[in-house]
Amino acid sequence: MRIAVVADHNALPMKAQVGAWLTARGHEVDDRGVHAEEIVDYPLLCEDVCAQVLAGAADFAIVLGGSGSGEQMACNKIRGIRAALCHDTFVAEVARGNNDANVLVMGAKVIAADAAERICDVWLATRFRGGRHADRVAMIMALDRGESLLADRTVPGVGAPGR
Repeated sequence: MRIAVVADHNALPMKAQVGAWLTARGHEVDDRGVHAEEIVDYPLLCEDVCAQVLAGAADFAIVLGGSGSGEQMACNKIRGIRAALCHDTFVAEVARGNNDANVLVMGAKVIAADAAERICDVWLATRFRGGRHADRVAMIMALDRGESLLADRTVPGVGAPGR
C-alpha cells in the first residue's frame, strides 16, 4: 500500500518508528514531514497529506500529533476525508471496518510507539464491511457535501418534545 505519513514537532520520534515499521512490512511510505523539531501549524500538514489521499497518490494517510485531536478536526474539514483518531485497536478496527476511514490519526503524547504499530496493523488489515455501514458512510459523505439528512426524513426520537 502507498501510505502518506506526516507528523508535527510533537511526534517526530513516533513518525520515524511507524515509518520504519510500515516500510519493513512492504508498504510504500511517503514521508511528508516535518523533519525538524521546530514548532509547526498542523493544519498545513493535514491539508497536504489529505491532498495525497484525495489525488490518489496515497491509498491512506497517517497523521501524528501531540494528542491527535486537532489533527483529526483539521483533516475532517477537508471534503472527502474520513479521519479517525485512534488510541487503541478497537477504535482502529471500527474506523476502517464500519466507517471506511481513509486517514488514521494518533497522538504521540497519548500512546506509545509500540501501541501505534499495533493500531496501524489492525487499521491496515481491516477491510470496509459495506452493507448497512455503506449506507451510513453515504450519509456521512452527504453531510460532508453540506446536505441535510433530516430534510426528507423523520427519525423516531430525534427532535421530539418532552423531557
